[in-house]
Amino acid sequence: MKTYFVDSFTTEKFKGNPAGVCFLNQGIADEMMQHIAKEIGFSETAFVKSPGSGNVFHIRYFSPKTEIPLCGHATLAAAKIIFGTTDLDTIKFITGLQVELKIGKESGRILMEFPVYETSEIDVPKDMLRALGIDEFIKASYNPDNRIIMIEIGDSDRLAKLRPDFSALIRSYDGINGVLVTALSGSPGYDFHYRYFWPWAGSDEDPVTGAVQTFLTKYWSLKLGKKRLEAFQSSERTGVMTTEIRDDKVLVYGDAVIVLEGDFIV
Repeated sequence: MKTYFVDSFTTEKFKGNPAGVCFLNQGIADEMMQHIAKEIGFSETAFVKSPGSGNVFHIRYFSPKTEIPLCGHATLAAAKIIFGTTDLDTIKFITGLQVELKIGKESGRILMEFPVYETSEIDVPKDMLRALGIDEFIKASYNPDNRIIMIEIGDSDRLAKLRPDFSALIRSYDGINGVLVTALSGSPGYDFHYRYFWPWAGSDEDPVTGAVQTFLTKYWSLKLGKKRLEAFQSSERTGVMTTEIRDDKVLVYGDAVIVLEGDFIV
């Protein structure tokens, strides 16, 4: 099975978010995909299969723990490989939940078109705030599509310095995939910063997260009165992306670097 490792949302190797991408010649069991994702060990591994000719591909995403409904950086990684190994200019991915993702190229970067999801306000338990190391926050919301809690705090420097207690974080809430913490940027060139903690469904912290832009971009677009935004994920590896609200879609622009190509023996 042809397999690649790709660093997404970066132009430098060993930065951004590493994803595994496996191209299936035939269907395999969900259990086997879960084993492979655990063996690779990245935050997500994408499994891609073409149903035939054309530009349509089926894609599913697995963390080392479970299947994930949508993953931006693994989508970007898969698109990077397909664009580099075919003459296609556009791609349509169909996810495991039958969400259609249109992918293209613009100004040398890959352009992903995601749906826009809504959030609703939520009460965050004090135990969760304590586990995150947050003393006060501006607003807390919940996105049911991705099962993610979003918390805005007032200082991007404070965001970068958060050192959560992940054991306590898991105990603080049930039934979610992760917690996104975001703040207005204090750095030139960016509009907002964010970090994503998801020990419930994946690793302790996701290095760079694209799928959260399904609701995060709209949140900051309304707050800042801007359609096009520059985002910075202040994880240890760091990552950057441009996002844009266009009608009922959010556009995510990103780069990726292929770091390994080989065959996974199944």
